Amino acid sequence: MSQQIIKCRNLTDDLRKALQTIDYNRLFILADENTNRLCMPLLAGLPELNDAPLIIIKAGDINKNIETLSIVWKFLSDNGATRKSLLLNLGGGMLTDLGGFAAATFKRGIRFINIPTTLLAVVDAAVGGKTGINFNGLKNEIGTFSPAEIVLIESEFFKTLDKENFLSGYAEMIKHALLESEKEWQKIMSFNVDDVDYGTLKDLMVTSVGIKEKIVEQDPTEKGIRKALNLGHTIGHAFESLSYEINCPVLHGYAIAWGLVCELYLSFKKTGFEQNKLTKTIRFIKENYGIFRFDCKQYDRLYELMQHDKKNESAEVNFTLLSDIGNIKINQTASKEEIFDALDFYHEYFG
Repeated sequence: MSQQIIKCRNLTDDLRKALQTIDYNRLFILADENTNRLCMPLLAGLPELNDAPLIIIKAGDINKNIETLSIVWKFLSDNGATRKSLLLNLGGGMLTDLGGFAAATFKRGIRFINIPTTLLAVVDAAVGGKTGINFNGLKNEIGTFSPAEIVLIESEFFKTLDKENFLSGYAEMIKHALLESEKEWQKIMSFNVDDVDYGTLKDLMVTSVGIKEKIVEQDPTEKGIRKALNLGHTIGHAFESLSYEINCPVLHGYAIAWGLVCELYLSFKKTGFEQNKLTKTIRFIKENYGIFRFDCKQYDRLYELMQHDKKNESAEVNFTLLSDIGNIKINQTASKEEIFDALDFYHEYFG
């Protein structure tokens, strides 16, 4: 499972060169309402795109569902796509997830290119080959491992992000740094998210993508070490799913940041993660991400959502924990009581 990652110097030039490396008979473009308006103009003037049919879907994770997927499939079918067609996904993580899954399943698989337009998509969704949709109230319940042929990374897109969407992506960079080394963690903790230096951000982002790539190459289909990338996600995905159930949806990265708080606490209790590193990380999260509000009456529902997590191999809930920054412990389980203790810690710390 390999994909070429191009860090763009000139988006249209790099896209033209990328298209020349792929043998395809027709190009289709998938965008959402926002990326069609804000990002498509950056591709203007590229002759290879002039005759490409454009599929526009509604924006937002709430639309990462089988109904939207059917719209994409139907458009491809109605407009003569074949197994030699190519799909260009232009958007954030919701779009690259859904577009990748549509491509992976249409006529048993057509090739696709991802151009991620959010920080979250670059460091999380667009790289690594996971595709999918939400189903039955559960995050990414249906999907495949299917890498894009090429991922083009262009940091110009991020200058249009509001702070909330910037921070949503930054949460995954916090996670990658925790998995990698104390040096990278210190860089991420000291970066000024209120006054973004885009040159420094590009360097941090390239390093973050490299950390994920290195792990994915070792274990493409998540049989072993790739589970490391789920740090913060077991509880984070439960927070995210609950937020939709109670009609107060939160951004993915915010849910993961709050999940990191709980799972680093479990790491402190179960695998010896240092208290001062726990405190510094969760202080950064509290100051920048605020709080997700839920009460103890919802603990059981959160636990049920965690039990649906795809990493679970038994009735117990499976976690990735850390004994130290860069010292990863996959396939760790926690009892219901230990999980509730972590939720209590979250409440006590965040108030």
